[in-house]
Amino acid sequence: MPRLETGTPPEAVWTKVADALRGELGEGPFNSYVATSDVRPGKTGSLYLVTQTAYARDWVKKNAIDRVEQLWIENDPARRPLGLRSRHEHEADGGVQTEAQSPAVVSDRTFAGAVSDMSERQRPARAAGLQERLSFDSFVPGQGNEFAYAMARQVAAWTDGHFNPVFFHGPYGYGKTHLLNAIGWEAQRLRPEARVIYLTAERFLSSFVRAVMDRSTAAFKEELRGADLLLIDDVQFIGGKVSSQEEMFHTLTALLEDGKRVVLTGDRPPSAMTEVDARLRSHLGAGLVCPVEPGDKALRLAVVRRKLELLAQRQPIDLPARPEVLQFLADRVPGSIRELEGALNTLVAVAGQRLSRLTLEEVQQLLRPNLTGGVERRITVDEIQKTTADHFGLKQADLLSERRTRSIARPRQVAMYLCKLHTTRSYPDIGRRFGGRDHTTVLHGVKKIEQLIGTDEQIARDVEALSRKLRG
Repeated sequence: MPRLETGTPPEAVWTKVADALRGELGEGPFNSYVATSDVRPGKTGSLYLVTQTAYARDWVKKNAIDRVEQLWIENDPARRPLGLRSRHEHEADGGVQTEAQSPAVVSDRTFAGAVSDMSERQRPARAAGLQERLSFDSFVPGQGNEFAYAMARQVAAWTDGHFNPVFFHGPYGYGKTHLLNAIGWEAQRLRPEARVIYLTAERFLSSFVRAVMDRSTAAFKEELRGADLLLIDDVQFIGGKVSSQEEMFHTLTALLEDGKRVVLTGDRPPSAMTEVDARLRSHLGAGLVCPVEPGDKALRLAVVRRKLELLAQRQPIDLPARPEVLQFLADRVPGSIRELEGALNTLVAVAGQRLSRLTLEEVQQLLRPNLTGGVERRITVDEIQKTTADHFGLKQADLLSERRTRSIARPRQVAMYLCKLHTTRSYPDIGRRFGGRDHTTVLHGVKKIEQLIGTDEQIARDVEALSRKLRG
């Protein structure tokens, strides 16, 4: 590569520019669109920032080119202009070629861009790639996902003696995609020179079909089989697609034989994917099959706290001061962790800076339309009393009686706590329904159970089991 008039090589100037851009753009965008670019001279000697793909070029042009040019002038003693091209454009124009840099992370978007260099006409539709927020830092491990989290960490660290491939499976919304994204980011951070490709099964299908139509399957195969780490999400969607399954089988075979690493996710273990070809099923399940299961109440509570902390980093809010609010969010919002996060987003958006001052009743009112799509099964005080009495081997009348023995008083407090958690009844109203007790008695009972949940494992298990029964 020719030197600038001052003797400073262009790559040295670009190194300084890139270091500044990394801090300004953030690791995710920088690694996806800028890190794999380099500065090369054209056939007339002009300098160009050359991106690996046309999509990366478009992203830089839209989001960063002004800042790139400014930093280039600041760091280039010769103040020479810098153009912008994709690798395909640069080489087609006779520009000087340098040894290709391995993309740090090739996501849905950049993979589509790389395949699109075969021709503009066959460019696959744009799709979401690695999501910056889905990192190990934002993942909350706990019962149900702890083993999967440990294995994901091991893969991302490029640990020797690993299982290969690794297959995460479980219901939607409990962290499989999060783990796959986190692996991609961490693996790229630890080995920037490695080629990491992330694809959804849908992107794999559409890109393969497009390559077949345009007679460019060789380029498609070369792109995938050059991966050091291949990540494929929701592999169940490839079921029933004979030719695509065949291509995935041969891709996995080639990567595994070369000692490259593969991680996949699905909604079921491979053995249960009867719509998938038996040979491919065998490959999918040949390494480590790892479940990602729904979390217990402790995990949901940890997710609530962590999600609110992350939201507080992006906007001026204080976390809820009342523990019963956090408990309500963990217990009462139905569905997956993803749906729980959606409810928290709604609450923060509606409440704003009032969040820390909200009472339980106000939170219940704000979230009522969002809890179950506006159609919430109504849990009654009578139902709670009957369910609690049955759980502890008592009669409903025992909970309403004046008896204060520990074997009855503690279940009564649990029932009061559940009434406050699962209904909108006030403390005085709950007291009236428990044999005409004063509201201070109910308040004391609720506070006592809140305290015991954090210190008494048996009480915590009882409350969790009863909440599951009441939610059906």
